Amino acid sequence: MDISPVRNFLHCDSPASWLEYAAEHLDILLIDHAKCEKKAASTALSLMFKYPEYEQLQIKMAQLAREEILHFEQVFEMLTQRKITYSILSPSRYASSLRKLARDNEPDKLVDFCIIGGIIEARSCERFASLVPYLQDKEPELAKYYRYLLKSESRHFEDYLQLAQLYCANDISPQVDKMLEKEAELILSKDEVFRFHSGIPHNI
Repeated sequence: MDISPVRNFLHCDSPASWLEYAAEHLDILLIDHAKCEKKAASTALSLMFKYPEYEQLQIKMAQLAREEILHFEQVFEMLTQRKITYSILSPSRYASSLRKLARDNEPDKLVDFCIIGGIIEARSCERFASLVPYLQDKEPELAKYYRYLLKSESRHFEDYLQLAQLYCANDISPQVDKMLEKEAELILSKDEVFRFHSGIPHNI
């Protein structure tokens, strides 16, 4: 699948050092991947409950929540097959750092949450695509699964940004660029923990 729209949207690709580390630490990668799918479903449901008056948001988030829960089940099954215990991992700074940029007043807060959702989905899509070459020889089934996820993650990215623009009276581009600058900084700098959306592991 061509994910050039995603790569063109993001301000950077995942560093090779993160990809190499991820390929050597699949237990942590898969545990955190499962958590991310569950969190994505939870976020979609939360938005549905918080903003019931927005029809398109209800439709898009219901679909997204179903897909993310299915992905959680699939990754959880992989963990079971690999005899990896699903455990609680502390979150990286990634999502919380992006949320700090969200405005407090409505509907700007909703717009910003949608922009952040779109950025997270875009990064997920880029990471799946970028990991495939590192996995296809030693982990062909996982590489195949990550290729399979590209279509849905790319659509989620587009859905979130469409909702952000729908509920914003002005062009969202300046706010998107501001958040993407921060996102690139988080991805390219050293991070205290290794997670699916973290920066470069500090011990590299």
